[in-house]
Amino acid sequence: MKFNIALLAGDGIGPEVIDQAVKVSDAVAKKFGHKITWKSALTGAAAIDAVGEPYPDSTHDICVASDAVLFGAIGHPKYDNDPSAKVRPEQGLLKMRKKLGLFANVRPTFTFPSLIDKSPLKRERIEGTDLVFLRELTGGIYFGEKGRRDGGETAFDNCVYTRAEVQRLAKKGFELAMTRTKKLCCVDKANVLETSRLWRETVQAMEKEYPEVTVSYEFVDAVAMRLVQWPNSYDVLITENLFGDILTDEASVISGSMGLMPSASMGTDIALFEPIHGSYPQATGKNIANPMATILSAAMMFETAFNLPEEGKAIRDAVNKALAEGIVTEDLADGGKAYGTKEVGDWLDANI
Repeated sequence: MKFNIALLAGDGIGPEVIDQAVKVSDAVAKKFGHKITWKSALTGAAAIDAVGEPYPDSTHDICVASDAVLFGAIGHPKYDNDPSAKVRPEQGLLKMRKKLGLFANVRPTFTFPSLIDKSPLKRERIEGTDLVFLRELTGGIYFGEKGRRDGGETAFDNCVYTRAEVQRLAKKGFELAMTRTKKLCCVDKANVLETSRLWRETVQAMEKEYPEVTVSYEFVDAVAMRLVQWPNSYDVLITENLFGDILTDEASVISGSMGLMPSASMGTDIALFEPIHGSYPQATGKNIANPMATILSAAMMFETAFNLPEEGKAIRDAVNKALAEGIVTEDLADGGKAYGTKEVGDWLDANI
């Protein structure tokens, strides 16, 4: 099979970890007789520096013409430290999600047998954890009207959702639950927020379409607590944009490092795959960043965008073997030998 993949390396450690994901993807493609054509494009601070905007039309055109998008990370301290900046890298991320229609962010959280004791949580609390968040990605407070009034002394950010936006995200949640343990949790704040009450009543109305799925409804603060107490009690969770952003970062460290968790952003016509970590500017160019989240995002790409589970499994098996044998970057070395970003990629390439 032949695939055209848009490659958006972005900022900070993005290019370094993307290079390793390309290396591993090419190894899998060669092993299984596929051909990948990579098409690079600018986004984030790199795009602002080059053309003045964080998601140029030329980048969008490349994404639309591709079979999938593999994305690194965006963000730069010169924008993070300047609240008055009119153009910011993160605006490109929101614009990309909106223009590509990437409304469902799929973030799994699972543990690795060889790293179970590296988690900040006790072994008995996290063993067996295998959950998936579906976060609504193109609505809510991030996309609502925002601004200042009273001479800049008052700020506002409006959170707006339509029933149709909730339904399309919930539909993916129900369908995913049907392929797993048939448990679905709707995360909201329906005791306070009107948007959450819309979420809850919409999901309740959909239950009859999926009679085999057991649905629970929990407030976001309770879920935040239970994620560090009994994360293995969850399977599929659906929630709105802001809640999902926060909860998935909390869940990500259960595995032992944020550098291990992949994600996918799904739309009607295309999907984007990216690590959940940020651009980690302090590590840029030092060959210390963990590339495994990006490499596992490539595995998700093979499995979900191309329906090639064996190719995805080949990557996952190689990553598990590397972790078991201690072929890890400094975030997981725990005082032992630490390998560089490139060396980890090379080992996985050779192993595949």
